[in-house]
Amino acid sequence: MAAPDKRGSPVHVLESMGRGAFRFVDAFGFGAHLFFESLYWLIRGRRMGQRVRAEPVFAQMMVIGVNAIPIVSMLSVAIGITLSMQGIDSLEQFGAQHQVMFMVALSVTREFGPLITGILVAGRSGSALAARISTMVISQEIDALKVMGVNPVRYIVAPSLLGMMIVLPSLTLWSIGISLIGSALYVAPQVGTTVSALFTEVNASIGTDDLAHGLTKSLIFAVLITIVSVVDGISVEGGAEGVGRVTTSAVVHGITAIVLTDMIFVFATTT
Repeated sequence: MAAPDKRGSPVHVLESMGRGAFRFVDAFGFGAHLFFESLYWLIRGRRMGQRVRAEPVFAQMMVIGVNAIPIVSMLSVAIGITLSMQGIDSLEQFGAQHQVMFMVALSVTREFGPLITGILVAGRSGSALAARISTMVISQEIDALKVMGVNPVRYIVAPSLLGMMIVLPSLTLWSIGISLIGSALYVAPQVGTTVSALFTEVNASIGTDDLAHGLTKSLIFAVLITIVSVVDGISVEGGAEGVGRVTTSAVVHGITAIVLTDMIFVFATTT
């Protein structure tokens, strides 16, 4: 006699929720451990004779940052122009279309610049990092590093974390500038002014606190992307199919973490 199917029952639902919560807490704790251990090696590694080498850091910066400049630039211009079109259409009803550049500058600097750049890097570089680490786990390269006396966190995670923390704020700053240029080039003929006049208005209306707001978020996003990708990569099971699953999970989890953190950050800084 077949056992009754308990799926959908209240007990099964509660059991699934409990297991999910346990996995989340376990992954969160492991991610926090990776982060602080990476900081430990970055700060104390040289004193212990096991410094984090500069070569892999620069390699990560090249892959994450320099190679992403074309796609970041294209999306940033598109975002700047799109916000300008929507802003002019909305503000024109109140005769305030000349204020559209202020709206765009504030939105891009505090929100869209760091958010879109973080999502793009999570999809592009976070997935690559998760795939790299999961492949190393399956091929037992992580175990080989431990046997040779090489700490995997110092060798793999710390360089990736440092490279991401340097590059993502830089990419965000680049994205903000390119978005404002694209916006100004569209807005200037629409409202009958010059690009230089629009940038004078932006310079007067956007302060260092607005820029610091966006760059601080990008720094937090850099940590989230790296740690989430590493945690997902290490949790791989199976062969090539497992690598595909953790790569997809790294993108989904990374973007989710970015959006939720952005919401919490805005709530904490505006209340």
